[in-house]
Amino acid sequence: MEDQKNLNQKRHVMSKKILICGANGFIGKNVLERFYNKKEYVIRATHFKSEPDNKFNVEWVRADLREQADVKRVMRGVDIVLQFAATTTGAKDITSKPYIHVTNNAVMNSLLFREAFEQEVEHFIFPSCTIMYQKSETAVKETDFNPSDEILPFYYGPGHTKVYLENMCKFYANLGKTKFTAIRHSNIYGPHDKYDLEKSHVFGATITKVMTSKDGTVRVWGSGEEARDLLYIADLLNFIDATVAKQENNFELFNVGLGQGVKIKDLVHKIVELSDKTLEVVHDLSKPTIPTSLFLDCSYAKEKLGWQPLYTLEEGIEATLQWYKENIK
Repeated sequence: MEDQKNLNQKRHVMSKKILICGANGFIGKNVLERFYNKKEYVIRATHFKSEPDNKFNVEWVRADLREQADVKRVMRGVDIVLQFAATTTGAKDITSKPYIHVTNNAVMNSLLFREAFEQEVEHFIFPSCTIMYQKSETAVKETDFNPSDEILPFYYGPGHTKVYLENMCKFYANLGKTKFTAIRHSNIYGPHDKYDLEKSHVFGATITKVMTSKDGTVRVWGSGEEARDLLYIADLLNFIDATVAKQENNFELFNVGLGQGVKIKDLVHKIVELSDKTLEVVHDLSKPTIPTSLFLDCSYAKEKLGWQPLYTLEEGIEATLQWYKENIK
């Protein structure tokens, strides 16, 4: 009995402490589920406006990550930071109020980066995005981004904010002992996504419209000609596992996506087909859309980490539809 007690204590001492910021959000909750059963980690999880999910027996901390005192408190004693707290919205706000993505995200991440550096955290993983890229009909590499190119007008503020934050990751990585990973991920979808039509992105909104249609139609904003790279959440989690285990350099920036583009109109028809519903797709050209097409070349992540996506788009849609049926009332 005493030997078992000593073994448990030894395991606890050897465990690394992970801080999951935004653990109640879409990606954060999936990250929490992935790391929850890993015996080698102790988890601290932040929440702010919403209440913690108490089915996870972790150290929950309410924190406003725009406040330096809260950031200092949650970072204390942490080995790895998985930063998925953010102000996020859908196409409506991106086109009408793009500034809401700038200030909060710049402030909270700047404070988190500095505190990770000062407390000598081992590894900090930061989700950037792909909105700094120019639209392209061919797969885009990390090195294709040119800082002198004008970022598309509807992405100008958020895009420059993301580039600034990526550069801050590199800045602190060069100064101290903390490894930083910046992830230029494509559109992520899957369980725990936002399915509220006021806040959701195109994938979550389409799932909701298909599953709740009462009049036999699905209304799509715009013509649907724009293409997106869509990655199922489990593949992003696999990337996080890979970079935690294998990243050697103090700073890395990776594209993380499916590596294929799908037109929105084709995505909608695919979701309708896999839902086994008979629905007419109607395009509302009066609604705001973001008219740009993009998909990613992720060969660098495969080269450095051995990572590549495992889910096809069809498999990801089927898995998401099944989760929706079981969890969304």
